[in-house]
Amino acid sequence: CRDSNGELHKLDSHWRNADCYDCSCSEDGINCCSSFATPSVYDEEKCESIFNKETCSYTVVEKADHLKECPVHVWVG
Repeated sequence: CRDSNGELHKLDSHWRNADCYDCSCSEDGINCCSSFATPSVYDEEKCESIFNKETCSYTVVEKADHLKECPVHVWVG
């Protein structure tokens, strides 16, 4: 299988790409799905979500003070 970056992967192999998606190669081609949950219900006026590619996870923090986390009521993923 050849991924979107042109990299070859062996049949029946599994990997995590640079965008934090878990991928696999089968006879049907490449299949990828997110390895992370996305915050869905939180105070979007006061807070913002920030994605960390090193940990493949989101944090939701106050826009005015990134040291203060905001409550998230629903995560999707």
